[in-house]
Amino acid sequence: MDEPALRNLLQRLAASEVDPDEVVRQVRQLPFAELGYAMVDHHRELRQGRPEAVYGPGKSTAQCVGIVTELLSTGDGPIVLSRATDEQINAVQAACPGAVATGRTVVWRPAPGRPEGVVVVTAGTADLVVAEECRATLVAFGFRAALIADAGVAGLQRILAHVALLQAADAVVVVAGMEGALASVVGGLTGAPVVAVPTSVGYGASLGGVTALLSMLASCASGIVVVGIDNGFGAAHAVARLLGPAAVHSGPADQALAAADP
Repeated sequence: MDEPALRNLLQRLAASEVDPDEVVRQVRQLPFAELGYAMVDHHRELRQGRPEAVYGPGKSTAQCVGIVTELLSTGDGPIVLSRATDEQINAVQAACPGAVATGRTVVWRPAPGRPEGVVVVTAGTADLVVAEECRATLVAFGFRAALIADAGVAGLQRILAHVALLQAADAVVVVAGMEGALASVVGGLTGAPVVAVPTSVGYGASLGGVTALLSMLASCASGIVVVGIDNGFGAAHAVARLLGPAAVHSGPADQALAAADP
C-alpha cells in the first residue's frame, strides 16, 4: 500500500464511503503479508516511496505468481518482476494481466510520468540486456529514460556526439564491461549524478566484470556512484534515491529527452 492509497482509504472512511471493517481488513495487511514461502512487504512503499520488487531467480513459477498477486492486491504503485524466465513471465502475465515485459523485466502499474530525464549509456551492444533492465525499472518509477547504445571509448567520437543530451540529463547511468572506462569519460562530461554499472562482458582479464568494477571505483571523475556487476535494477533504484520525490515542473532534461526518445 502506498501513501496516496492509504490517504484515499482514510478519506473515504471519513466520508462514510467505506465500512470500517473494510479499512481494518486492508490495513491488517500492513506491514507485510505472510505467504508461507515469503513475507511480502506492503509497507515498503510507505517507507521508501518505492514498492517491493520480485527477484525471479531461485523462485518457482508458482511463487512468483503468488507474490505478484499479493503485491497487486493493495495500493496502486508499480510492481516489478526482474530476471524472470519465459515460464515465469508467461504464468504471471496470465494470472495478473496488464503488465509490460521488457526483456526479463516485467512491470505492472508504472508510476505517473516525472519531469526529470535520465540517460542510459552502454559501452557496447552486449551491455544492452543490463541497460534494458535499468530502463524498464526507471520507467516503472515514472522516469523518461533515453538510451545511447554502443558508445564505448574505443570510438570516443560516438559519446562526444551526445554531449548536449548528457549535459541536459538529471541523471546518467553508464553500463560498461571490458575495462569500464566509459564511466570516467561520461563523469567528466556532465554535472549530473552518474551511476556506473559494471557488466560481466569482456575477454580474459576482464574477470567477469571485476576489472570494470574496480576501474569504476577508482575513477578520476569524482562522485560517481558504482553498483554491483550487471545490476541494472540497482542502478535505477540509485537514480530514484538520488533524485528523490517527483519534481513539480518541467525543465531542460524533460525537453531534451522528449526530443531524443524514439
